[in-house]
Amino acid sequence: MNPKVKSKNRQNIRYRIRKKISGTGDNPRLSVFRSNAEIYAQLIDDTNGVTLASASSRDKDIAAQKGTKTEISKLVGSAIARKATGLGIQKVTFDRGGYLYHGRVKSLAEGAREGGLQF
Repeated sequence: MNPKVKSKNRQNIRYRIRKKISGTGDNPRLSVFRSNAEIYAQLIDDTNGVTLASASSRDKDIAAQKGTKTEISKLVGSAIARKATGLGIQKVTFDRGGYLYHGRVKSLAEGAREGGLQF
């Protein structure tokens, strides 16, 4: 498949998702970005336009762990859940960022749920 077409299709999916969901201070948006090698998660307050917390597979404590990309994604999910509970956030809105809900995106969500986040 042509990479330009694939990225354009994903961008359209992201626009459709973002029309329906947004984050607030009490219920921020848990946004996921997945590259070929890494995975990133952010808690975003869309009303004020600020990032409340972030976690990624490049963080020192997570990068030191050995495992598959899926296992690392679960660690990123639990890390973002720890940071959220430290800020007093229990409930979030999950934004899969145009990616299918399986594999690394699903394991990140499961790790966040196990860490205490509700979505």
